[in-house]
Amino acid sequence: MLSAGAATTLALVTVVSATLNSDTTVVFVCAVWWIISVLVGTMFGRRGEVTQQIARVLADAKAATVLAEHRPTAVVVNRLWPVLVSTIAAGALGFLAPQVPGIATGFALIWALAWRHQDRAVLAIEERDGVSYYVERTSPVRPIQLVRMPGFRRELQSLNGTNVGQP
Repeated sequence: MLSAGAATTLALVTVVSATLNSDTTVVFVCAVWWIISVLVGTMFGRRGEVTQQIARVLADAKAATVLAEHRPTAVVVNRLWPVLVSTIAAGALGFLAPQVPGIATGFALIWALAWRHQDRAVLAIEERDGVSYYVERTSPVRPIQLVRMPGFRRELQSLNGTNVGQP
């Protein structure tokens, strides 16, 4: 979601900057790039299986029974700082050269669309095993680590009234 928001913001900066400079060619060229980016991101994000990176993070999750202090804002900033820095930098440069945020918009679109289904793997395991995953606070330059906590198992009703997922 943050990447999609960054793409929207950068697209807006591109259009405003190009309009202020009376350079409509940049907007049309960037629009073509954005369409290509959507197609590429959709192609990468259509796979049904989990990526190796997500599978590795899930497999390496540490089991815990007590959750450490939960600070979601700190975790988001800690893990997604590259998106924030690149968006701010491209947005700032956009008023000097509208092409910069236009190009960055395409990459943000690819990133957002390529990762759009990966949360389903985590959700499937949480529902199947009755656990919850939390992001452990680590260094911003170290790989992400998850903590696996006991939770509630979800029982789904089938069409004939029996519980799906019962052992």
